[in-house]
Amino acid sequence: MIRGMRGAITVTSNSEEEIISATEELMKELIEGNNILPEQVASVFISTTEDLNAAFPARALRKFPGWTYVPVMCMRELPVPNALPMCIRIMMHVNTSVTQEEIIHVYLEGAAVLRPDLGNTLA
Repeated sequence: MIRGMRGAITVTSNSEEEIISATEELMKELIEGNNILPEQVASVFISTTEDLNAAFPARALRKFPGWTYVPVMCMRELPVPNALPMCIRIMMHVNTSVTQEEIIHVYLEGAAVLRPDLGNTLA
């Protein structure tokens, strides 16, 4: 069964280094928290808010061994008024037998405010 695993992190500046570093940190937490192997991943969608355009955050995934062939797509988050700024979000589609309730969703830094209702986050 394919399950969605979500995460988000905020950054403090629109710089290539910070976008890549934050995305790498978020992916690491999602991978480790859910014991994900690259061959289990069907796809990864990464969105950024409009204020982040210095780098493609998907480049961070290429730093992980074995993730070369995992399909990744970057996109823009909807520019909703008063939404959390400087935010990178990830939706990973993973083949797993884990139930939805057992999935670890990860919200780091300022993004912890996005889903306080999820009791199984690492943040």
